[in-house]
Amino acid sequence: MPKFMRVMVFFDLPVTSERERRVATQFRNFLIKDGYYMLQYSVYVRLCGGQDSVDDALNRLKYAAPHTGSIRCLAVTEKQYNHMKLIVGEKKKQEKPIETYQISFL
Repeated sequence: MPKFMRVMVFFDLPVTSERERRVATQFRNFLIKDGYYMLQYSVYVRLCGGQDSVDDALNRLKYAAPHTGSIRCLAVTEKQYNHMKLIVGEKKKQEKPIETYQISFL
C-alpha cells in the first residue's frame, strides 16, 4: 500500500519586468498542470502516492524551474501534513486528509 505524501513548493520569483512576469506565470501554470494547488500565495502543494512519485515530481519541477528567484521544496507524509495547524482562515477542499484502509481477506 503506498504511503501518501505531499510535496510543498515555496517560491519567490522576480516580477519587475514583463519578461520576469511571463516566466513566473509560466512556472505557476506548470505547477497547476502538474497537479499542484495553491495553498496560499507562492506556496503550492501536490499529493503523491509515495517516495517514487515524490522523486518524479521533484525531477519535473527541477526541469521547469526558472533560473532566477528562490524555489524550495519540502516533502512530508500525509500524517505530518495533517498535523499542520491553521491559525487564521479555512481549509481548502484539496486539504482533506486521504484515508487509507487495509483490506483483509478471511
